[in-house]
Amino acid sequence: MFDAVFRNLPFLMGGFLVTLQLTFCALAGGIALGVLVGLGRISRKKWIYYPVTLYVNFIRNIPLILVIFWFYFVMPILAGRAMPPFISAVISFIIFEATYFGEIFRAGYQSISRDLIHAAFATGLTYSQTARYILVPIAFRRMLPSLITQSIVTFQDTSLAFVIGLQEFVRRTSIVDNLEVRSIQLFGFVALVFFIFCFLGSRVARHFEEKGRRTGVI
Repeated sequence: MFDAVFRNLPFLMGGFLVTLQLTFCALAGGIALGVLVGLGRISRKKWIYYPVTLYVNFIRNIPLILVIFWFYFVMPILAGRAMPPFISAVISFIIFEATYFGEIFRAGYQSISRDLIHAAFATGLTYSQTARYILVPIAFRRMLPSLITQSIVTFQDTSLAFVIGLQEFVRRTSIVDNLEVRSIQLFGFVALVFFIFCFLGSRVARHFEEKGRRTGVI
């Protein structure tokens, strides 16, 4: 039944490896930039808050596929040279996903009771010590299910990189399908792989969510 898949499995798995690499780079950069975005969203300095808020609201209200498309075709004009599809995809994903991770960090930080912060100050802790030992650990545990869920979404969205010719999992499957003409087999296999990874990720997120409820963290 899956003869077309088995014949082209090394080629398809090469594309899946590209998908995993893109996901990892997007998450690493998106989370790092998202921390800065989250801090900017809770900043009391207007010259920080308003530009960051504008960036978040603008990016979150346009489709990711347009961000990928614009960056790939506009940046060579600005930079004066072409950019590899993988690098373009990574930067586009980081720019896009950072807005979502930033909102997750902002919500996690703001969910902490002010009484807890005041209590920490009352014990003699400085703000940096309070943030390091109390605020960040608590916020991270509360954010973890949402971070995992958004990571699953990022993994799914990597297929959109096909618009710039990146040979990730779905793109390579399409190439094979043009030769084999076995769409149901090939794309059924792709759907199965995505389902397995996303289902496992959702179970992990559910585990941490239930654990947080039991411990009173969430």
